[in-house]
Amino acid sequence: MIREGDKVPQPIRVLIAKPGLDGHDRGALVVAQGLRDEGMEVIYTGLRQTPEQIVATAIQEDVACIGLSSLSGAHLALFPEVVRLLRDQHAEDILVIGGGVVPQEDITLLKEAGVAEVFTPGSTIHQMAEYIREHIRLTGVDDWPDIAAVTQHVDHIGVAVKSIEEALPFYTGVLGLQVVHREEIADQGVRAAFVPVGDVDIELLEPTRADSPIAKFIDTHGPGVHHIAYAVDDVAVALKAAAAAGCRLIDEKPRPGGQGKLIGFVHPKSTYGALTEFCQRTGTAIDVEGGEL
Repeated sequence: MIREGDKVPQPIRVLIAKPGLDGHDRGALVVAQGLRDEGMEVIYTGLRQTPEQIVATAIQEDVACIGLSSLSGAHLALFPEVVRLLRDQHAEDILVIGGGVVPQEDITLLKEAGVAEVFTPGSTIHQMAEYIREHIRLTGVDDWPDIAAVTQHVDHIGVAVKSIEEALPFYTGVLGLQVVHREEIADQGVRAAFVPVGDVDIELLEPTRADSPIAKFIDTHGPGVHHIAYAVDDVAVALKAAAAAGCRLIDEKPRPGGQGKLIGFVHPKSTYGALTEFCQRTGTAIDVEGGEL
């Protein structure tokens, strides 16, 4: 929520979209121009957009709000699908509002599905603009909390590989390092090997199934650096601090990770392209020989 005195780095960016087969866009164009008059940057997608196209454009354009307009009666199917796809892309921080001829009973269903508000005929542009200003989060750099207060040091660097056994000779043979810990993390669909370099571990990550995040990363980017992990005293506190700074979170709360740690990820869109992990040591791990580390 933007308060008086907050520093906003740029005008609020809003995407106005017409999902489905609705061929009438006069109202959407009026809203788009009205929000521009209210000082917002408005992108209009045009007619007959799929939910997938709308979400892709919203993420690419880095908008704070999506305004969906529908007069075709398909709002119960299309609006919630946009919300679902945003969640799948870890972009649920984008505010979704709707407009059009929508019965009151449908408005209740849409809000239950994650649409923040629905503006029906008779709503004013100023009401819409004020709602957007009050319900998005844009935080100036000077307002960011001191995340450094909970960050200790780099814990490890995750490297995605197709095969740990194929990659290891470089680390053990060429670099002369040693593997100190191996494990399989079933819920993440990954096998991991930890190779320390001083106080920092290289975490080699091999996918164990085709739909795992590491497999998808390799399919898209090829093998390489996947994430940087920072040691913190409390992952929950670090995630909360990042969220308060306006960062998009992948994990809203800590979850189990490798070596018995609690972990939480921040979306790379908020960290200038580097997938960022917070990790918290909570107990003992078992090394490759079966002893405690």
